Parts: sequence; C-alpha cells; structure tokens
Amino acid sequence: MKSSADPQTGVQAGQIGERGHGPMAKLALAAIGIVFGDIGTSPLYTMSTVFDSNHGLVLNRFNVLGVVSLIIWSLIIVVTLKYVTLIMRAHNHGEGGIMALLALASSSVMDRPRLRNGLLLAGVFGAALFYGDGVITPAISVLSAVEGLQVAEPQLKPYVVSIALVVLVALFLMQRHGTAGIGAVFGPVMVLWFGVIAVVGLLNIGRAPAILDAFNPFIGLEFLLRNGWRAFISLGAVVLALTGAEALYADMGHFGAPPIRLSWFALVLPALALNYLGQGALLLSDPKTVDNPFFHLFPSATLFPMVVLATVATVIASQAVISGAFSMTRQAMQLGFMPRMGIIYTSEREVGQIYVPAINWLLLIAVVAAVLGFGSSTALGSAYGIAVTGTMMITTFLTFYVVRYAWHYNWLLCVLATGFFFVIDLAFFSSNLLKFVDGGWFPLLLGAIMFTIMSTWHRGRGLMVEEAGVHAGALPLARYLDSLFAKAATRVPGTAVFLTIDPNTVPHALVNNLAHNHVVHERVLFVHVINLDVPYVPREQRVTITSLGHNCYTIIVAYGFKDEVDLPQALRDCEPKGLAVDPAQVSYFLSHATVVATGGKGMPVWRERLFGVMAHNIGNPAAYFKLTTNRVIELGSRVEI
Repeated sequence: MKSSADPQTGVQAGQIGERGHGPMAKLALAAIGIVFGDIGTSPLYTMSTVFDSNHGLVLNRFNVLGVVSLIIWSLIIVVTLKYVTLIMRAHNHGEGGIMALLALASSSVMDRPRLRNGLLLAGVFGAALFYGDGVITPAISVLSAVEGLQVAEPQLKPYVVSIALVVLVALFLMQRHGTAGIGAVFGPVMVLWFGVIAVVGLLNIGRAPAILDAFNPFIGLEFLLRNGWRAFISLGAVVLALTGAEALYADMGHFGAPPIRLSWFALVLPALALNYLGQGALLLSDPKTVDNPFFHLFPSATLFPMVVLATVATVIASQAVISGAFSMTRQAMQLGFMPRMGIIYTSEREVGQIYVPAINWLLLIAVVAAVLGFGSSTALGSAYGIAVTGTMMITTFLTFYVVRYAWHYNWLLCVLATGFFFVIDLAFFSSNLLKFVDGGWFPLLLGAIMFTIMSTWHRGRGLMVEEAGVHAGALPLARYLDSLFAKAATRVPGTAVFLTIDPNTVPHALVNNLAHNHVVHERVLFVHVINLDVPYVPREQRVTITSLGHNCYTIIVAYGFKDEVDLPQALRDCEPKGLAVDPAQVSYFLSHATVVATGGKGMPVWRERLFGVMAHNIGNPAAYFKLTTNRVIELGSRVEI
C-alpha cells in the first residue's frame, strides 16, 4: 500500500479535494433509503431474539424495562456518540468505511513499520468480517420480514423459508442490472417504513405507559447488575439493535456527514426508540406476544400489508449491504488486498454503482446456506452479532490511532475517548462469543476465509515485487535499454505499452517479446499503476512521465481507492504533459505470471500455493484496465516466490 504522499506522483493527501454533494434535503432523503435500511429493520427481530427461551431470560416487567433501556441507551451511546459524533469525523477526504479508516490509520504511522503492519492486519480482519455481515444481513432481514406471515396466518409457517429464498435469489439476480432505476424509491419507502413503525410504537405505548421508565439509564444498569450472567448473555442479542451502525460511516462518501446526521436525529433515532418502547409496552401488557412482538404491534387487518412493506424494507436494507460488499471489494483490489475481479459499472452517472459478479454469486451461495442451515431469524441472531461487534471493535481500535497520530490529540484524551467505546464494544463482542457453538462460528469462519485470502494476496504481491526488485538490481531498466539500443535493435512503427509491477524493473513481457519477435516498437511506454491511500486522485495529477531516452518513457499512473481504473483514459491524460498517445494505436503487452511455490521465502508453502491459484485465476487484466481486447498481447512468465 502506498502512502497518501507518494514521491513518484507528487500527489499529496492535502491536495486531494473532497467531492461536493448536493442539496441537504435531497441527500438526507437518499441517505434514509441507503444508509439506514439495516439498522431500521432491526426491530423486526431484536426483541424476539433477546427473550428467546434458549437465552434463559425471564419475561417480566423488570427485565422488559431493563432490555428496552439498554437498547435505547446503546443507540444513544454507540450510534449517536461514537459513530455520528466521533468516528464520522475520522474521514479520509470525505470517505468513510473500514478500508478508508485503515488507509488513514496506517498512513498516520508510516514511520513505525511494525505498528503499521499490525494495524493492516487488524483492519483487514475487520473488512473480512464485513463479508460475514454481508451474508447474514440479507438472510436475517428478509427471513424476519417473511416470518410475519406466520403471525397473520399460522398455516403459512412451513412456507416461510421457501418464500424468503425466492425473495433473496431474486434480489441477487437483479444485481447485474444495477439499482439506478429503483434506487429513487428507496428513500420514500424507508421514510414510510420509519413513519409506520414510529406511529405503531407510539400507539402501543398507551398499553403500558410505565415503559417510559426505560429512558432512565439506571434501569438498564440495574438490569445488568441484578441479572449478572444472564444479562451478559442478553447483550449478544441487544447488540442486534445496532446492526447497520457501520453503514452510517461507510456511506459517508456518498452523502456527506451532515445529511446522515440530520436523518438520524430528525427521523431514524426517534422512530426506532418509539418502536422499541412500543414493543416493550406490548410485552408488559401481553407476554404471549413474545414470539414476534414486532408484528403483534399491528392490528390483524394490517398484517399482510405490513409483511409486504417489511419485505420491501429488508430488501432495501440487504441491497445496501450487498452494494457495500461490492464497493469494499473494489477498494480492497485498489489497495492490493484482493486479486483483480471483473467489475461492471451499472450506471453511466454514478461511479459508485458497480456489480462484481464473483462476489455476488459467492454471497448468494452463502446466504442460501445460512437460511437453510439456521431456518429462522431467531437462530440467525446467534450468528449475527459476532460479525457486527467484531467490525465495530476494530473500527474503534483504528480510530484511536487516527485521533492520536493523525490529529495529534493528547494521549490521555485519546485513551479516554476511544477506550470508553472500546470497553462497550468488547462487552458486546465477548457476549456474542458465547454463541460460538450456536452459530457464531459461521461469520467467524467466513471472516477467517476472507482474511486468509486478503492477507495472502497482499503478502504474495509483496513477494512478487521483492522478486522483481532482485532482478532489477542485477538488470535495471535504464541500463538494459542502453545496452539494448547500443546493439542497433530493430524498431517497428507504433507504440508499445508494457505494464510493470516496479518502474525500475525490466518487464518479463519485454524480454519475452524480444526473444520471440526480435523487434522493439519505435515508442515504448513502461506503465506502472499505483494506488494511494486517498479516495480520489484528480485527473490533472494522475500521470507522471519520465523520459528514459531512446523514445522510451516511464509513466506512473496514480489512482485513489475509489477511482475508476481506466488506463486508456490515463494515456490520453499524458497529452497535456507533452506526450501525445492515441490509445487506439497502442499495443498492450501483458505478462501472465505462473507463480511457483518454493517455501521459505516469506509464506508457508500452502499459502504460496493458494496465492499461485489466485494469480492463475486472476480476473482478465485487459477488462480491469479497460483495454481494447484486440490490441492486447499476453506473454507468459515464471515467477518463484
């Protein structure tokens, strides 16, 4: 990963401007549709999971008040104070999310290699857990919505799982078409959703006004102290009310912080608080509704319309998480933690709307397995919390280093500010670890698989660069060219572009081309693509050109981790800098490396073999760089790591 102040490009972090957004009201409405879908649909399953008989928490007045108090104050402390107030300030030039935070934290400790490597490992594991969230969120959300059918008509219970699977499969099948056409309705639908759950919650508070005592934080503390171990276990379900809190931060780059904050304080937080209070009042007045207190809030005549609205709301929530997985995959590829995969841009106007087929189908397989394996939203609740709390805890951990080393705040203040939230995150995470056997292993397994893939790819690419550096030390590019042209090499018309993993290294494709064709083009460009720890690099700063003599040039192309990679466009951007290049007249020479695992060079043999498999099955580089297929020549090479 390159730092945000790369000497090869001259691009400094401070030079990268934040993108403008738009009218506040319009952005706030869009944010309600995209950002708050996950946390907004949590009332569907949180209370029923807390009082699930398997958790051993007795349903009585004291416990209901205590649980509702914990939920409300968790929303205030974790979401409002931690995310909305503190962490949303830790943006990377306007961008949020754990990968952006990782880039910001790691670049703030560039002078401490060991610490930086530790932060990279922690951040990558947090990102890996996000994929577990991307699997469980669609499964639990849609399943909990469809379960409303069995409240309206108990005879439909055997069909709940099948209906949920149909909805989920349809959701993943539509991903390739993008959300440009239907995205405009997300905001109004979610506004309707929050309005409905707020009103029905308010109406049910009248059943037991005593539930308003839950606003007293000492009620929640007393619940924890008096229930002891059972209260600690219940934290693993209470945290379900916070799922989606990361989305406030991750989607900041799309909308900006002010619209998200406005939406949260004006609509989302009040609606959620009213609904949880309404569910608590219902349980106080009618304990038999504990099987599904959310849908029991509604009159029987409105149940079927509410199931439809809930299903649409959970589909919107799932869409946001799936889109987030696509975006994070692209960022991970840009930052060197994932192999190149095919990316389809589904909107001509919005760069952020992308579709990654490989991730889409892997998520679908895992989601179907989760629904079939767990069978109910309550059972999935046991698996959900670990992924959420693990990511939240790592976010807090990384934020400490941003506050301390990037913002240079007092050490004690940094410890107190982030330590307070870290203790809360650790309590939630520890409680969820108790559910390991009951399903908590599932997101941890998904996270471990993704962490292994991401860390292996990052380390393997580093070993390949080191290997290239060894060869470059014996045969630097400039000296090689001087030697080559001293022998009056045969030159042919046209421009040749060789992609390099090191600007000082002789590309394998050049050596192989000379060995087979015995010619050199009249103009040769050695293009090295780097990715900076910033979201966007302005086009006027994207390319840096260095003449090597003999009509040969090194071109450094810099991208931010949210930029769209387009190499032909980057070559066009060379013209204002004095090098006119027509991409339609260029021949691109790519080297397809066959990785040979040797062991003892930095990774165990099994990881080297895994890296070799990933490198062999890497996505089409021509498609990734947007190269015209009929102008690409691919040559093989053998690399030992």
